[in-house]
Amino acid sequence: MLKKSNIPRPDSETGSKCLKIRAHHLCCIQGFQGYGYSPAFVVNLRAVIEDIKAFPSRSLELVSECDVICDSCPGKRECTAQVSIASRDIRNMDLVVMKKLKIEEGTIMEADKAFKLINSQLANASDVEDVCGACKWRQKCLWYLQEER
Repeated sequence: MLKKSNIPRPDSETGSKCLKIRAHHLCCIQGFQGYGYSPAFVVNLRAVIEDIKAFPSRSLELVSECDVICDSCPGKRECTAQVSIASRDIRNMDLVVMKKLKIEEGTIMEADKAFKLINSQLANASDVEDVCGACKWRQKCLWYLQEER
């Protein structure tokens, strides 16, 4: 039996409930192919992606901390505590994205606008490498592997 999704349900067709999303997850969402840290993580990420597709004007709060995607990650406790080099590297990915997008922590924008912004601002291979270079999933990520930048 599948666990109920942690995604807040929108109040209306516009997707009015705001989702907290790590800034670097704007890349991950676009490149996801079904791989993940655990089956529960994969199910949750698929649910987040489907929700954003269903409500493209849903507000996203861009952060550098655990988000709705991280809720099902087996490493969430370690990441939340920022106790490992890996968790600091992950947070740094978020900070690099925010710097390149010229936005501040906690910026709220509609999902479709956030994806347009990241795809226009991280438009060359060096920008993508700055964000994703240390990611363990980069060789399986369709967004990272795009040749046309």
